[in-house]
Amino acid sequence: MRVLLVEDDLQIGQSLLHALKDAHYSVDWVRDGAAGWRAICAAEYTVVLLDLGLPKMGGFELLRQARMAGNEVPVLILTARDDLDARVQGLDIGADDYLLKPFQVPELLARIRAVLRRKAGHAVSCLGTEAVNLDLDKRTLTCNGVTEVLSAREFALMHAFLERPGTILSREQLEDKLYGWGREVESNAVDVLIHSVRKKFGTSVIRNVRGLGWTVTASETAKG
Repeated sequence: MRVLLVEDDLQIGQSLLHALKDAHYSVDWVRDGAAGWRAICAAEYTVVLLDLGLPKMGGFELLRQARMAGNEVPVLILTARDDLDARVQGLDIGADDYLLKPFQVPELLARIRAVLRRKAGHAVSCLGTEAVNLDLDKRTLTCNGVTEVLSAREFALMHAFLERPGTILSREQLEDKLYGWGREVESNAVDVLIHSVRKKFGTSVIRNVRGLGWTVTASETAKG
């Protein structure tokens, strides 16, 4: 899953970058609001971690512009500003959650999971359907009665599909969701991941749509 980190503090940014990568997220890190706005316009992110006190464009303005442009990416504000007015303003503008600095990484990761399951309309940390179900906490996929722990890339792949079961995703869309900036992506990387998941759960878990891409259907039940 791809995360945008908008944080100008070098020490905090580096610490979060390493922590998120250790948690198997692909991370793009920018250090000012203008760069954050360009990144949001240019790529599709699973979640945005947004500081407020940013140079060039403040966090509130960045969030306001994103929402006015119709961008619904989940935004988690990370800030040392603990006054009530700032929290209320951020949530009213369109933030999905608000975490005060300093914080512990496990809480940040739990809040990211909570934001993602709320966006998907789930009360528990799962995505998908009864037939194909992804557990966000355990990083397991259950399909056709089989439950397996997924690798980081397999997990990101199935998360992309199960955010909206039935949606067709092209190779380019999957690469954009799975890999951050500066990553050399081999031409067959997506094919290798899909083959790996199919090997565990059957060929029908991810279906080819000729000329368009791949999909995981809401009604998938048969093991291929």
